[in-house]
Amino acid sequence: MVWAGIMINGRTRLHVANGTMTGQRYSDEVLLPHVRLFRGAVGDKFIFMDDNATCHRTLAVQDCLDSEGIQRLVWPARSPDLNPIENVWDALGRQVAGRNYPPTNKNTLIRALTEEWDKLPQQLLDNVV
Repeated sequence: MVWAGIMINGRTRLHVANGTMTGQRYSDEVLLPHVRLFRGAVGDKFIFMDDNATCHRTLAVQDCLDSEGIQRLVWPARSPDLNPIENVWDALGRQVAGRNYPPTNKNTLIRALTEEWDKLPQQLLDNVV
């Protein structure tokens, strides 16, 4: 699983997890170390939007969000066209695919994703949020 967060004038680091992502892993590896800090930087007006993946809809995730006071944006399932990060994933995928030496294994894919994520211009991110 690859995860990142975006907002106007900011973004998180790219997080790559190996193996199956469960609700508990998502809470432990993404929500607590990344989203909680992001929320703290934004303040009380922070609203969290995810992509309705199965692991995002578990009781463990809801309990984690509730315990941290993180409000989730309610929106229809299976509607990626409403989620602005989908445009960012598309741009990232095009950058990785267009490299002179495309990734040939998992390690080079992770490296390529991370390098290209860091190169994405803030202007692109601002335009999709």
